[in-house]
Amino acid sequence: MTFPNQKRALITGASSGIGQATALAFAKAGINLALVSRSPEKLQEVAQSAQQAGVQAAIYPLDLANLESVRDGISAIVAQEGIDILVNNAGIGYTGTTLETPLSDWQQVMDLNLTSVFQCIQGVLPTMRQMQSGTIINIASIAAYQHFPGWCAYNVSKAALVALSKTLASEERGNGIRVTVVSPGAVNTPIWDTPTMQADFDRSKMLTPEMVAQSILYTAMLPQAATVEELTIMPSGGSF
Repeated sequence: MTFPNQKRALITGASSGIGQATALAFAKAGINLALVSRSPEKLQEVAQSAQQAGVQAAIYPLDLANLESVRDGISAIVAQEGIDILVNNAGIGYTGTTLETPLSDWQQVMDLNLTSVFQCIQGVLPTMRQMQSGTIINIASIAAYQHFPGWCAYNVSKAALVALSKTLASEERGNGIRVTVVSPGAVNTPIWDTPTMQADFDRSKMLTPEMVAQSILYTAMLPQAATVEELTIMPSGGSF
């Protein structure tokens, strides 16, 4: 199967949750994929599913927590693949009050949710500027705006990501580069099962990863002359 004007997207955190769902939604839309995550085994499963839709899907195991290697790692992928779309999805969930959050935990959340995104952006920008086109989609959270108590580091990291996205949009629109920040409400993903998350919500009322993926795909597929710079998607019940 061939698709006209086929594009290639680099998706971080592509092995599960929103990243995996976005990869499969992109594949069905005919977008070739460069998939980034820590787990090569999980990435390979996603790549195989994407390939069944008729697109190319390459895997790139990369630990975004190793900040010193992120920019060069992303730049190398861009040089090899030629990336039109960057989806910065990888991140960490964390619950803890302002007083109780250790400095090391605070730094880990900022490193993964903000600084690694900054480094991924720096990895793709030179090539996108040369092409005078490109789309960067950053996945934030409704926590950037609602500031849930007991979620201090996470709230701050996502609010900062929104600020980074808006700054980048204003800096790069003259270079033909579109920047979107997508802020979902609660999404039923494996992040709720990780050790850094202590929350007891009804996951059946959350958004699904596939719902968020469709929103990401929508922003990516807009005509080049149009952009959605900020998108919030919530469960229709509207509670969180």
